[in-house]
Amino acid sequence: MTEETKDERFKRLAKQRGERILKDMQLLGNLSNSNNYQYSDSEVNKLFNILESELRAQKTRFRSTTKKEIKF
Repeated sequence: MTEETKDERFKRLAKQRGERILKDMQLLGNLSNSNNYQYSDSEVNKLFNILESELRAQKTRFRSTTKKEIKF
């Protein structure tokens, strides 16, 4: 049995985790059914602001792979 490379592990986990996030997002969308749920625009805006903020934070983590350097 060969050992999994870092690239292979990334692809496997990214697929699993990405699919789980997409499914959860679709489930979140089910909450928009006003026959079953009651919500205000303020609550919806707050929820999506939090989600968008976290998505931006995680995207930034992928972009900033350079190590910080102390300069004098």
